[in-house]
Amino acid sequence: MLNKFFKLKSANTTVQRELIAGLTTFMTMSYIVFVNPDILSNAGMPRDALITATCLAAAFASILMGLYANYPIGLATSMTSNSFFAFVIVKSMGLSWQEGLAAVFIVGILFIIITVGKVRELIMDAIPASLKMGIPAGIGIFLMFIGLQNAGIVVSNPHTLVTYGDLTNPATLLSIFGLLLMIILYIKKVTGAILISIAVVTLIGIPLNITEMPNEIVSLPPSIAPVFFKMDFSNILNPDFLMAVFTLLFMAVFDTIGTLMGVAQRAGLIDKNGNMERAKKAFMADAAGSTAGSIFGVSTVGAYIESITGVESGGRTGLTAVTIGILFLLAMFFAPIILIVPSAATAPALIFVGILMFSVVENITFKDWTELTPAVIAIVMTPLTYNIAMGIELSILAYVIIKIGTGKFKDVSATMLVLSIIFILKEIFT
Repeated sequence: MLNKFFKLKSANTTVQRELIAGLTTFMTMSYIVFVNPDILSNAGMPRDALITATCLAAAFASILMGLYANYPIGLATSMTSNSFFAFVIVKSMGLSWQEGLAAVFIVGILFIIITVGKVRELIMDAIPASLKMGIPAGIGIFLMFIGLQNAGIVVSNPHTLVTYGDLTNPATLLSIFGLLLMIILYIKKVTGAILISIAVVTLIGIPLNITEMPNEIVSLPPSIAPVFFKMDFSNILNPDFLMAVFTLLFMAVFDTIGTLMGVAQRAGLIDKNGNMERAKKAFMADAAGSTAGSIFGVSTVGAYIESITGVESGGRTGLTAVTIGILFLLAMFFAPIILIVPSAATAPALIFVGILMFSVVENITFKDWTELTPAVIAIVMTPLTYNIAMGIELSILAYVIIKIGTGKFKDVSATMLVLSIIFILKEIFT
């Protein structure tokens, strides 16, 4: 039944491989169960209720992605949107968190309309081949950067922004060991290399007091009632509300394009023309998941780039995503166990996957600077701005300006030109 529904054989995968992939992705993105409530609580939202809301929204969106689009992608509250929600929409713009949820709901509906129409296809098809390589490579560096930070290998510095951390710290050394173990197992083609490394590092961390053992195993999830269906639409004509909707929509569309493109590349879900298979269904699942997330009581839900850890563990179908969703449901009851996996165990997975994603640069045309430069901008600016959507924006602007400036007008599609104008207006008025 599973083989027939998810087309496991044609995807050259098995139930066991998909389950391992789902568990691997869940472990690398499960931090959202605890981080998201911490961030959104800054908007005045009740933290306990947010734990349950985060799990339910992630479970619904991930299972929908698996059943409807048959993609091995996990979804949860976006780490860019939750910070924007709490610190900009609520604290800076002065909207209530209930009004913020209304904005998220409207964004989800608009995203669905964009997906049903031709806008999403126009954007995807208009992105040139060089950027379709540069954007995933930039996301790869972004993942490596996040992983290096989580491992303590790279830390902040007031003079140089970043520098190397304390390489004698036991947690940092354990992360380095985990990364090397992961790479060796991968080279030797050991199934579940990422998951094995995470498990080994977690176990080694126990005697080193890096892995904290829980006081309990099972706990009942808090009530979702304080945040469930609390959208407030009474202020939708407020200029700040409209600006919040526009910014959230921009972030949702381009974060999703970048993330889905990156995962599809690694999962082999790209056709001979460089386009994503079942792209419309994947975008629809993402949009519907975000809409449902606002009802559950969280900010914009989106595809997680950490899903590539599952893809590299063999995940190729929606069974991986369904597994992720089920694990989020279980997480509501087994949250204490999830807490024991330290960042020293999951950080190496992000670094490892980042290396794999960066390998697509070999397909970039290095001899044509009108193609190379925008791709390099995507690669560099995505991690340096800490924003996938901004990396896409800057690379598209560079592509259009350089092509027009060198007289290659025919290479610039009408869609790319319109996007550039929208980006410029966005920067002027936001």
